[in-house]
Amino acid sequence: MANFTQERVLDVHHWTDTLFSFTTTRDPSFRFRNGEFTMMGLALGEKPLLRAYSVASANYEENLEFFSIKVADGPLTSRLQHLRTGDNVIVGRKATGTLVIDNLKDGRNLYLIGTGTGLAPFLSVIKDPATYERFEKVVLLHGCRRVAELAYGELITERLPKDDLIGEMVRNQLIYFPTVTRDPFRNRGRITDLITSGKLFSEIALPTLDPAHDRVMICGSPALLADTKQLLLDQHFVEGNHGEAGDFVVEKAFAER
Repeated sequence: MANFTQERVLDVHHWTDTLFSFTTTRDPSFRFRNGEFTMMGLALGEKPLLRAYSVASANYEENLEFFSIKVADGPLTSRLQHLRTGDNVIVGRKATGTLVIDNLKDGRNLYLIGTGTGLAPFLSVIKDPATYERFEKVVLLHGCRRVAELAYGELITERLPKDDLIGEMVRNQLIYFPTVTRDPFRNRGRITDLITSGKLFSEIALPTLDPAHDRVMICGSPALLADTKQLLLDQHFVEGNHGEAGDFVVEKAFAER
């Protein structure tokens, strides 16, 4: 257990019967880059029960935040969903992941494409002043089946624009585009369909994707990862990684959790 710290749960929020988030204390020694994930879970007996979780809070914030699905028979989430304030979780001391702006070439617009809890790393990225210093526009695309699953909407549209540190950047540069597939809503359809049809770009008043100017991060369901990656490769985007910056990056460590 030397590779983990024990953290106390400070708050739990249940978005729907299948989605919840929680905040914990943060060990002062824990460092991460915005967009990275760490191993997190519960200490059960001698062997901890762990999964990879993106950190939804920014690396300058005092506490840690995680966004999770609830799986009735899931080894970890079936337990995590019952967390209460004061309970303990364990958090890995090391963070990693591909969804960091250092893995992208310079560009004009940054597209953050996520489905479900794949939104989590991008909550960290959109709180980072460096994101807005590197890109003129930051487009956050969040796809879900139901409107109720569009978590963190108030944070994105109400709280961040008033934030003392990044409020002005958010107001001037962040474009939030939530979309659903099964409920009536102002934006409907799969993200990849909205991209290929051009509807997305007409709605947000930006040109269609161009590897000369646009950079992309992807996190979410296996279908989203595969379809969006292929869409980008077909348009001659080059995938980046820790070794060499590219036009887009994909988080392969986990599918939608």
